[in-house]
Amino acid sequence: MWDAFTRKLKLITEDETLRTRILFVLAALVVFRLLAAIPVPCINAGQLEAFLNNNQFLGLLNVFSGGGFSNLSIVMLGVGPYITASIVMQLMTILIPKLKEIYQEEGDAGRMRFMQYSRYLTVPLALIQAFGFLLLLRQNGILPTLDLMSMFTS
Repeated sequence: MWDAFTRKLKLITEDETLRTRILFVLAALVVFRLLAAIPVPCINAGQLEAFLNNNQFLGLLNVFSGGGFSNLSIVMLGVGPYITASIVMQLMTILIPKLKEIYQEEGDAGRMRFMQYSRYLTVPLALIQAFGFLLLLRQNGILPTLDLMSMFTS
């Protein structure tokens, strides 16, 4: 077992591409954890904690978001919108034959284009999810009532 570990470690240190990818993933995790510590301004922390304790579903989402909901961080949605966009795009291949053709018949270039469409869909889905979560928090008194303009600027 120790030999297998040392072989893998040697492979990582010798292969430039693999080492670069591993370092990128580690850096992305560090950045995500740092951003998860930055809270959204103007929240009522006591009401947020009570709300999360009383709602099991949001408590579970808090676990999956890496604790982003518990301090209402700026990255609280995590990768959820991207995963949702990927699922929607996969379902769209059933409804739109052209997408299925792009994904299955054009090879790697088609899959790359399909993934790009998923990324484009991620942005509006993230905005919709963030707006919905903002409304949920406002209805439960966690965020103060804001006028329409400050809702989009805060």
